[in-house]
Amino acid sequence: MDAQSRGQTDGTDPADQWVLNPETGEYELRLNDSAEQPRTPRPRSAPHPGSTAPARVPGQRGRRAAPAAEDTPGPGSRKRKQKRSRKKKALMWTGGALGLVLVGGSAFAYYWYDRLYGNINTVDIGDVGSDEAVADGPVNLLVIGNDVRTGEGNEAYGNRTNVTGHADTTLLFHMSEDRTNATVVSIPRDLMIKIPDCESKQSDGSTKKIPGSTVPTKFNESYGVNGRDPGCTMLTVEEITGLELDHFMMFDFNAVKTLSTAVGGVKVCLEEPIKDLDGGSGLDLPEGESTIQGEDALSFLRNRHGLKNESDLDRIEMQQKFVASMLRQLKEDTLDSPSKMLDVADAATKSLTVDKGIGSPSKLLTLARELGKIDLKNITLMTLPVVDNPDEPTPVTVVLHPVEAPKLFSMLQNDVSLTEVKKKEKDAKDKQAELLEGTRAEASEIRVDVLNGGGPGGAAQDTLVWLQTSEGVARSTNKGNAPADVDKTRLEYAPNQADQARKLADLMGLPASAMKPGTTDADATTPMTLTLGPDFTKAGVSIAPPKKVDVKQSRADEKMCKK
Repeated sequence: MDAQSRGQTDGTDPADQWVLNPETGEYELRLNDSAEQPRTPRPRSAPHPGSTAPARVPGQRGRRAAPAAEDTPGPGSRKRKQKRSRKKKALMWTGGALGLVLVGGSAFAYYWYDRLYGNINTVDIGDVGSDEAVADGPVNLLVIGNDVRTGEGNEAYGNRTNVTGHADTTLLFHMSEDRTNATVVSIPRDLMIKIPDCESKQSDGSTKKIPGSTVPTKFNESYGVNGRDPGCTMLTVEEITGLELDHFMMFDFNAVKTLSTAVGGVKVCLEEPIKDLDGGSGLDLPEGESTIQGEDALSFLRNRHGLKNESDLDRIEMQQKFVASMLRQLKEDTLDSPSKMLDVADAATKSLTVDKGIGSPSKLLTLARELGKIDLKNITLMTLPVVDNPDEPTPVTVVLHPVEAPKLFSMLQNDVSLTEVKKKEKDAKDKQAELLEGTRAEASEIRVDVLNGGGPGGAAQDTLVWLQTSEGVARSTNKGNAPADVDKTRLEYAPNQADQARKLADLMGLPASAMKPGTTDADATTPMTLTLGPDFTKAGVSIAPPKKVDVKQSRADEKMCKK
């Protein structure tokens, strides 16, 4: 693989990374809390030509910059306050190792930190992704399952000539800004989508420009074909979803074997036995609960035999259950065992390939700490909403669901939880929501100037035509481009225009957060000001995100066997 590297390159002594925390009495990996530095704001992103997703909502993190001088997450526009905690899970996958450090001393710490650092395989994906392990705001992590057949026993799974692999099993992990919930979306390998142009870093330091597909192509070709690297897969997912992705982790068949073994096996449950002795997987499992690891775990994830339609979508559902079971195993059993934690940390760092933004034990620890804050019951697993490809007489591929997929993308872009997370309602939010409560004016009474502050080209004129011809808002005017772009669509109005504002909010599908009331009344002929932001996609399409999506979902705390 191009532009890969292993081990430590910054000259930092690994032993010096471990320090005693006087607050907890425990040894921890030291993360450099250097002074906050100013950072160039990321440019507002917009879809590439032909994109299936709406314009991206700008994030609060920066795209990857030049490598930092030290092994530490890059500074953000705001620093998240570090919470003092005595809980073991705060140390996540290195927690067990730290317990042994107290016994073994700095020599042990040096050995394990140096070993884990040397294990890590990284890929330079240029300016794709984030240079911070975890930034303020939501975090989007792409987990790519590479179907390369290298390794003992893997040639039995077909296509022995595949030496680079493809994006076979891909999971988009969206972690909410407040770290109360997460959504895991499986992307079918046979999804037909246009792959965008991308660049791939070469081993000699040069950059190879790779043209995108001119016609819909299988998603799995976003990696490994024509020299595409994981950064190309990330760009493809950004194109599909409208999200900004931060990092990737890639694993192959061998990773499934070693990780499932390191955690002591993963519990799965079948309603009916599966025997695929003559098929590609060789799986042989009885009805009921089984604990699988190694080759059996890989066979379970690869198997289609005996499933409902024996399709890739059926296999994805089984993979989601396996992932959920492994997460439970890690949380409920592995974290309390120092020896198991070292085995998992060793196996994980040997098996995973990551971007340089998380290419060190301390950066992986930072990411793991954030993931560890989320309760399993608040992790939703689902498959990207798709339908059979209408262009195929006998469909073997799928395309995005025209209704449910945009709903899901909007929810992710706006960080809407798919679980019933109980959140503390702040007075400010309650007060903002009240702005949508009250009487409404007639559409014919609305006076509004429409400006484009970051929406698609021609958005102001399109909205004007829609308001006047479809909604009866005759007193509307196109004022062209706004003086400056805005982060999100906003409606500014005077107190005595509140009834007009509420009616326009109904027509446009504006969320309460878009309402910006002034303090001084306006005269009868003064219009309100509607500025369209990057969250605006099309006239007549609600800007407020949907609250639910009609797609089958599961939770990470749900066991396969209900008994």
